[in-house]
This record gives sequence, structure tokens and C-alpha cells, in this order.
Amino acid sequence: MKFGIRLQLSIMMFLQFCVWGAWYGQMSKYLTVQLQATGDQVGSAYAAFSIAMIAAPFLLDYWQIDFFLRTRIGSTQFIGSGLTLLAGGSIGPEHFFWVMLLYCLTFAPTIALTNSIAMGQMSDPEKEFPAIRVFGTVAWIFITNLVGFLGVGDNVMIFQIAMVIAGLLGIYAFFLPHTPPTAKGSLDVGQIIGKDAFVLFKDRSFLIFFISSILICIPLSFYYTWANPSLTDTYQLAFPAAEPNTFNIENKMSLGQVSEVLFLLLLPFAYQRFGVKNILIIGLVAWIIRFIGFGYGTADATPWMLYGAILLHGICFDFFFVSGQIYTNQKAGSNTKSQAQGLITLATYGIGMFIGSIVAGRVKQQYTQETITNWTQVWLVPAGIAAIVLFLFIIFLKTILELKIYHNS
Repeated sequence: MKFGIRLQLSIMMFLQFCVWGAWYGQMSKYLTVQLQATGDQVGSAYAAFSIAMIAAPFLLDYWQIDFFLRTRIGSTQFIGSGLTLLAGGSIGPEHFFWVMLLYCLTFAPTIALTNSIAMGQMSDPEKEFPAIRVFGTVAWIFITNLVGFLGVGDNVMIFQIAMVIAGLLGIYAFFLPHTPPTAKGSLDVGQIIGKDAFVLFKDRSFLIFFISSILICIPLSFYYTWANPSLTDTYQLAFPAAEPNTFNIENKMSLGQVSEVLFLLLLPFAYQRFGVKNILIIGLVAWIIRFIGFGYGTADATPWMLYGAILLHGICFDFFFVSGQIYTNQKAGSNTKSQAQGLITLATYGIGMFIGSIVAGRVKQQYTQETITNWTQVWLVPAGIAAIVLFLFIIFLKTILELKIYHNS
């Protein structure tokens, strides 16, 4: 790949994740502080993104007829920038879900579109894509640190920042390398949902992994939804005289993405040393430990527990979700790899995180009296869910292994 094209694609990925990172992790704090939203209303706002992730493959197929990839990114980012401005306007929490749903329906498809443009310019995507994709993580680190340094994590400015960058990406998209869609004609519903990959469910080990992936997205949703408000409240409790926007919570949380990059680099070595089953188990154990850290850590006496919980993001995400993508690739044949990855994405970021967002909202509502939230009780719920997933994962895999040994004897 020519350096000029590589640079163009890297900037595209950087801008794409700047748009996403500007509001995603901070939206819950904005809703609770500025709009006085309930836990259920915050959970519903995050569920809007999952609904859009479920709808995205169908929207992509519809747009396949009329637009080239770069045109679709440009047009949808322009629409999205306007809806982002509306989301940050003077609407109440009861209407926020509908605006966020409309916005996410424009934004979610661009995640796959940017990947398609990048891979469409590559002769060897497996080797070349990671070097482009890493700019997305760098962007997330950059934009959350910018929000933290500006002290606007609970402010409408998170949407204004996203709007400006989306507008820039909308213009920039029209100057990207010409990349027509690879698919010809219209896909049927079965292809969109990955029906050819359903054959993988005959493998009981993969079925257990698939179900576990959906279930572990429930505690994952707790992290994305409540980590920022929880840490803000924890620091406010320890330092009541300080202003919340001086705690730089977003800067602290960006360490999770730094950890993600480091453990992503370590993953190939861990994969060789431990094998996929043990890596998945390590990832599940890390989820339990991090939620206990969020639940019992304090900003004055035990801040190391809070930092540890943030830094565990790399193990939690890479060792389960990224290694799970590798595992899915291994299980799927060459003709079903694409559909298998689409299926697992639909199940996790769509179904799993939709359920998780709703549950996270209701749990927070349950443990909030007036304006005071018992965050220890909130975080023990996802810790318990992760523990149950770990237990079932180990037990069922052990049962399958014993059955295989029995049949082979």
C-alpha cells in the first residue's frame, strides 16, 4: 500500500473514533448531571446504540444500491452531526432516547463502512489492517483526554465536539480513495444475519463461547454506562470541597485504552503460552476483579483499586473479545469467516449490549435513593453475572471434554 493511501486511511480511522469517543463514555454523566435522567433513561440511551448495531447490516444493504462507500460515510456523518447537535440541545431525558436512536442509526453503519474502505485498499488485510485500526484506539485516548483536560465530561460540549469532528469527517470522506462496494446486488436476510455461519453451532464448544459472549456483554455494558459517573461520585465523596470537573475522570479512564493497546500486543504470546480456552477464562476472571475494584475502591484510601479496575480493561476486552474473534476465525471455514464475524458482532454489540444497557439502567435505579447511589451494590451485580458466566463456561467446557474422552475410549 502506498504511504499516501495509508496516511489517508489512518486519518479516516482517527476521525471516526474521535466522533465516537467524544460522547460515548461521558453520555451517562451528562444525562444524570444536566438532564437529571433516571437510571432507566440512561440505560435506554445506551440501548439505542445496540439497536442501531442490530439494524446497521440491513441499512448497509439498503445503501449498497445507491452510494459508493465514501459517499455513504460523508452523507451519514453530515446527518449525524446535525442529530448530535440536537442531542445536546434543550430536550428532556424522556425524549433523548429517540434523538439518540436516530443519531446512532446514522453512526453505527459508518463503523463497518470505514473498515470496508480500509480493507478495500489492502492486498493483505490481515497484516495491514491492524496498523490502520490502531489509530482508532489512539483517537479514543486523545479525545477522552481532551474532554478530561477541558473538564466538560458532564457538559453539552461533548456533543458539540462530536458534531464538529463528524462534519470534518463528512467532508474528508469525499476525498478518500475510490472504493466501490465489493458486493454485487442485494443481500438476503439470511446472508445479513450470517446464516451460513449457523453450522458452527453444531460444535458445542463454539456454542458455549457464543452464549458466553452474549452474557458477558451484560457486565461490559455496566462499565461503559456507569464507570464515569461512579468514579466521579467516588472522588466527590472523598474530596467534597472540590469541583467534579477537576477530577479529570476521562483522563483516568483513558488509561483503559492504553492498557488495551499493550495487551493487544501481548495477545499473540499469551495465545501461544496458554491457548484460547485459558485466555478466555483469564478474561472472565479479570471482569470479576475489576468490578470488585470499582465497587470497593475509594479515591482517598484505596485509589489503587480504582486504577487497577481501569487498567484491567486491556485484559478484559482483549483476552475475551479479541481472542474470541480469533477463535471464531479458526472455527469458521474460509467461506464463512466474514459471516461468522458479523454474527458474533450482531450477538455481542447488538443483542448482548442491548440487554446489558437495560439491566444496567434498572440496577442503578434500584440502588439509588433520591440522588445518592450505592455504587458498591451496583458493581456487585455485574461482578456476580461475570462469576456466573465463568462458572458455566468452565463447567460446560469440562463436560464436553469428558464426553469427547468417553466417546474416544
